[in-house]
Amino acid sequence: MSTQATEDRILAVLEEDAQASYAEIADRADVSKPTVRKYINQLEDEGVIVGYSADVDPKKLSSQTIALVGLDVASERYVEATKAIKALEEVEALYSSSGDHMLMAEVRAADGDALGEIISEELLEIEGVTAAHPSFLQERLK
Repeated sequence: MSTQATEDRILAVLEEDAQASYAEIADRADVSKPTVRKYINQLEDEGVIVGYSADVDPKKLSSQTIALVGLDVASERYVEATKAIKALEEVEALYSSSGDHMLMAEVRAADGDALGEIISEELLEIEGVTAAHPSFLQERLK
């Protein structure tokens, strides 16, 4: 069995259930617990695993709105703008994108009005951010 195949199986289990114990991962990936520990430590050290999180169904949140916001950024201000966006508490995740927008930000706010304020008063005030296009998440389907 190849190293890559072992790594892929361990990652697949973690992506399915980030709370799985080493014993559960070992059982589902068909490897030993020490192997799981070794691979997970190595993947964390290499930056492949960057964190563990809970998947949230936005429809079931009573006190929060989640939106994916496509951000257009001037090329010459990309590095500074990205750092400023990452520093915002309301930005849960930030991704570079090859799609319609240079960046995609997962933004959380109390409601649609609060999200609008974050966009107009924080995101669009960052030097280099030229446009923001929000899409409200309605329901987690998978």
